Amino acid sequence: MKIAIGCDEAAFELKEIIKRHLLAQQLDVTDFGTHDTEPVIYPDIAFAVAEQVRQGVFARAILLCGTGIGMAISANKVPGVRAAQCHDTYSAERASKSNDAQIITIGSRVVGAELAKAIVDKWLESEFMGGNSQPKLKRIEEYEHALQNRNNNNNDNDDDKP
Repeated sequence: MKIAIGCDEAAFELKEIIKRHLLAQQLDVTDFGTHDTEPVIYPDIAFAVAEQVRQGVFARAILLCGTGIGMAISANKVPGVRAAQCHDTYSAERASKSNDAQIITIGSRVVGAELAKAIVDKWLESEFMGGNSQPKLKRIEEYEHALQNRNNNNNDNDDDKP
């Protein structure tokens, strides 16, 4: 399985720990940065990772920041991507089983290293179950497509303006 990982400066150390944990499991990990503790604009990393997930380059990805919130918000702006903020193993399991989340986000100021590794492991071992969750995901996709169509129509109309 190919996994992308990325973080901001607040989560650099935790990203390195998780990356080593994944590599020890013989997983194929691509690091989108940041590569040190210098401040970065984390939405750039979240968008880059989420776009690669959308395109199918990576089946799953892990994004980290101080709380996990900003990365989740940013990644969820990419159409077709479902990013779930996880702070325990149950939320990680449900992110996959119920929500088919391709990306999880974790907050380095909220979750310690051992728990973060357990969260990642639980998420990776869980698979989407479909069932009662399938119509809910379908509805999310319908809303997403409707918004994209509306935006495309608005952009088409903007071309006519001086």
